[in-house]
Amino acid sequence: MGNSALKAHLETAQKTGVFQLTGKGLSEFPEDLQKLASNLRTIDLSNNKIEVLPPLMGKFSVLKSLALNHNKLTALPEELCKLKKLEALHLNGNQLTQLPAAFGQLSALKTLSLSGNKLRTVPVQLCSLRHLDVVDLSRNQIQSVPDTVGDLQAIELNLNQNQISQISSQISYCPRLKVLRLEENCLELSMLPQSILSDSQISLLAVEGNLFEIKKLRELDGYDKYMERFTATKKKFA
Repeated sequence: MGNSALKAHLETAQKTGVFQLTGKGLSEFPEDLQKLASNLRTIDLSNNKIEVLPPLMGKFSVLKSLALNHNKLTALPEELCKLKKLEALHLNGNQLTQLPAAFGQLSALKTLSLSGNKLRTVPVQLCSLRHLDVVDLSRNQIQSVPDTVGDLQAIELNLNQNQISQISSQISYCPRLKVLRLEENCLELSMLPQSILSDSQISLLAVEGNLFEIKKLRELDGYDKYMERFTATKKKFA
C-alpha cells in the first residue's frame, strides 16, 4: 500500500478519531499513527500480518477501542498497559501465549476478546480488572480453570473449545458472572463443581460437547436452583 493511501487514511482519522485499515497485508504497525496519538479513539488493524506492536502503543492516551484480530502477534508490549481509557481490546486469531504482567492496569477495560490464541491458562491479570463485562478465551489451549478465577469481575466468560478438564469451585464466587460457556471441552460431570449450580450467580451455563450427557446434568443437586436463575433471567430479557 502506497504512502499516499496511508496519508489519506491518516487525514480522515485526524477528523474522525477513527483509524481503520484492515486486510491490507501490513507487516508492521504504521509508525505514522503516533502523530495522532492524542486524538485517536479507535484503531482497527485486523486481518493484516503484524507480528510486533511497538512500545509507542503506550502513547495513545485517549484510545477506547483497539482491534488487531487475525494478525501474527506472539506477545504484547508492556507499554500497551498504559492505555487508561481503553474499553475494548480485540485480539482474536493471533499467537499469544500470555499477557503482559501489567495487563491489570487497563482499568477501563470492559470487553476482551482473545479467541483463537495459544493461551494455556486463564490469565490471573484479568482479576484486577474491575469493569470487565465480557471475556472471550475460546479456542485456546486452556486445560484448567485456577482458584484465582474467583476474583474475576466479568459478567460473561467464554471458554468454549479449549481442553478444560478441571474447574476450581472458586468460580462460583465470581460476584458478577452470569454467563459461563464451557462447550466442547474435556469435562467429566464429576469435575463440574456443583456449587456453580447451587451457589453462584450464573444463570446461563453452556456445557454441550463435553464428556457427559446433558441430561445427567439435570440430575445433579442444585440444578433446580440453577433453573430458577435461568428462568428468572429469561423472563427479564423476554
